[in-house]
Amino acid sequence: MKILDIKTMNGPNYWSARRHKLVVMLLDLEELENSPTDKIPGFLDRLRALMPSLYEHRCSEGVPGGFFQRVEEGTWMGHVIEHIALELQTLAGMDTGFGRTRETPDKGVYHVVFSYHEAKAGIYTAKASVKIAQAIIDNTAYDLEEDIQTLREIREDERLGPSTGSIVEEAIKRKIPYIRLNRHSLVQLGYGVNQRRIQATVASTTSSIAVELACDKEETKNLLEASEIPVPRGRIIYDEEDLKQTIDKIGYPIVTKPVNGNHGKGATTNIRTWEDAVAGLAAAKVYGRAVICEKFITGRDFRVLVINYKFVAAALRTPAAVTGDGVHTIQQLVDIVNSDPRRGYGHEKVLTAIKIDAFTNDILAKKEYTLDTILPKGEELWLKPTANLSTGGTATDVTDYVHPTNIFMCERIARIIGLNICGIDIMADDLSTPITESGGAVLEVNAAPGFRMHLDPTDGLPRNVAEPVIDMLYPPGSSARIPIVAVSGTNGKTTTTRLIAHIVKQLGYKVGFTTTDGVYIQNQLMMKGDCTGPVSAEFVLRDPTVNYAVLECARGGILRAGLGFHHCDVAVVTNVAEDHMGLGGIDTLEKLARVKAVAANTVFPSGYAVLNADDDLVYAMHKDLTCHVAYFSLRDDNPRVKAHCDKGGLAAIYENGYVTILKGTWKIRVEKVTNIPLTFSGMAEFNVANVLAATLAAYVQDFKTEDIRLALQTFVPSPALTPGRMNVFHFRNYSVMIDYAHNTHGLEAIGKYIKSVDASVTVGIIAGVGDRRDEDIISLGEAAARIFDEIIIRQDKNLRGRTEQEIIDLMTRGIHNVDPLKKITVIKKESEAIDFALQNAVKDSFVVITSDVVPDALEQVKHYKAKEDGIKIDD
Repeated sequence: MKILDIKTMNGPNYWSARRHKLVVMLLDLEELENSPTDKIPGFLDRLRALMPSLYEHRCSEGVPGGFFQRVEEGTWMGHVIEHIALELQTLAGMDTGFGRTRETPDKGVYHVVFSYHEAKAGIYTAKASVKIAQAIIDNTAYDLEEDIQTLREIREDERLGPSTGSIVEEAIKRKIPYIRLNRHSLVQLGYGVNQRRIQATVASTTSSIAVELACDKEETKNLLEASEIPVPRGRIIYDEEDLKQTIDKIGYPIVTKPVNGNHGKGATTNIRTWEDAVAGLAAAKVYGRAVICEKFITGRDFRVLVINYKFVAAALRTPAAVTGDGVHTIQQLVDIVNSDPRRGYGHEKVLTAIKIDAFTNDILAKKEYTLDTILPKGEELWLKPTANLSTGGTATDVTDYVHPTNIFMCERIARIIGLNICGIDIMADDLSTPITESGGAVLEVNAAPGFRMHLDPTDGLPRNVAEPVIDMLYPPGSSARIPIVAVSGTNGKTTTTRLIAHIVKQLGYKVGFTTTDGVYIQNQLMMKGDCTGPVSAEFVLRDPTVNYAVLECARGGILRAGLGFHHCDVAVVTNVAEDHMGLGGIDTLEKLARVKAVAANTVFPSGYAVLNADDDLVYAMHKDLTCHVAYFSLRDDNPRVKAHCDKGGLAAIYENGYVTILKGTWKIRVEKVTNIPLTFSGMAEFNVANVLAATLAAYVQDFKTEDIRLALQTFVPSPALTPGRMNVFHFRNYSVMIDYAHNTHGLEAIGKYIKSVDASVTVGIIAGVGDRRDEDIISLGEAAARIFDEIIIRQDKNLRGRTEQEIIDLMTRGIHNVDPLKKITVIKKESEAIDFALQNAVKDSFVVITSDVVPDALEQVKHYKAKEDGIKIDD
């Protein structure tokens, strides 16, 4: 077997509109295509022995053991690898359940698709699953535990921590979108101007001054002490001399900790001797020059969580510990504690397994114990100096037992520091009585407090502490989203996208939009190139100045990684025509239509899919949609539109020279096409269709017809507004048009316009695209032969897997299929082809340049135009 490709989806995609996180592996079974599982001796027995938990996989049989039944009856190895991948992730603490395996047009080559939690883990799983299957086939030993542990480590390294993760999960419940901004804990909630950010449990609304104060433990202590909050006595020290003076003043026991520490790093508690004090000072100074030395307060360790200055939860924290039974050694007792099914690696379970580390060994040494010591019965031994859950500690929820006076004090502390997400550490016998009476004290105020102890306490009620965070970031009535219009289809996407963006901009919105020529924020070009994939979409949605997004969605990005958003308000599908056929397993128009329909499937139920009623495949998309549907048509007698509007539906049609909205049986004429520059007085019929789609997309969002009309009148096709889309230059003796048309459907659309042009000769500069099928390149040549009097064949910079001569021969064959006598000139370099055409243009001729690199072609033609007009330009 051989892996040909692995892709990870992270948004709505060809394989599933609902399951966004998918690995898509292209797998060549090679000779195993002829060996289903029932033909491989002993395969099922070895598979069952290595991964017995696969018994739970029901597969198509629908019962436990169903997958094993399929293996026994005989199934292909791609299907087996799909199930191995799902189970391997489950064994590593990432429970996933969606998978499918589909044939491709190439014999023995399959798409193996399965869900993942973390992309890096998904890719590792894909590779490991193939190795596992091969080992079972070959009857060789395989260390499954090594893969499981590696996946656990990848999971812990890649995933959001439990605190950040809980906030994101709460956001998802409320249908608030999120974007992970780095591989750590920086996350954007919401889109555009309505975004908020969190990093761990610090929010973009959190005061930076408050965070600085909380990190400076001495300043925090001074502020609290000045506000009559009970805090331990102590001072900042820098050396052993300061340490001795402080101990002489406050006495033992003491605590040492770094001034700017957190999560218990560098802290040493319950110090009772000078030697331990010196060691504690050294441990703290690892994290900074200044060290806090203060009185050790006896009692129990409590954490109180305050969010948006309101008390939310409280927990009693206990360090990792074992209790002796007079029989087992300390190491054995740790192993027994770790065998608790609630304990796991990292944050995968409620509790973290206890690890023996330097802190543990230090504690044991002070007690003159070793790991082989048998602990006396009933003796509790703390194995860590702090009560952090991440080091194996436990937490008990005590939220319901906190005295009102203590609640008031904690809410007041949050206000004093100015911290809207605040963890307050208190040492006291309990919190059911005021700590001013019980002799307790506030030890620390923490920015970015951990939520895990409250979300999954060892004992007591779990508390959804992420909920008040989202309530704070998005109070009732506020929105996390901005309007999103998605535009898909084979041809016309970019023009339609630009026109919608223009309409929206005219109404005062700050628009971000993506196209095949770049990403624009408020008409400023931010990124150049083909920017129609998910990365470009996220670029717009991340921008804090944008309050409206119009996103072109091309097939390449959808197949490569899915969409860059999960839902949109309006989706336009312009048409489905042959283009890129055979690439990515898309070898039929029906499959291509499924790709183009992905955007429409993401429309909110309250939103609209705007579909081309003249295109059978686009029209058929309505059957699978759960949103509203509106149609556009170049025919005023389209029966599909008529039936839809008879039921009260919305449509846009081209009738009697007008762009007209149909609202039920009512007609609303928006504007004459002769007054819409983009249509070239109605001669560019394909642009009339684009205008209809854009008009309808604007209308379904309740834009006024007079505003739409004005925007249509002011959208003038030009190299600036519509680069590479029917950019016409009129010279004294001839005219030139530059267009991006790169497939037969697009070229034929231009051909309809050219028929209306009064020209003595029409010349086409065209090129075949190397990664297209033979028949597609031939078809393009045939279309060119029907349109142009003379043809110049050029070559793209990227030949995409073919030789120059192959492409030229196929283009020539197509041209000769239509007219064996057609004049053909071959000039491989695009710039030289343009020079030749313009320098040899006859009077009243019309030259059409279908360009590979539109900006370069535009600059070259502009240079000729400036020279003719006598304008001096720098070369």
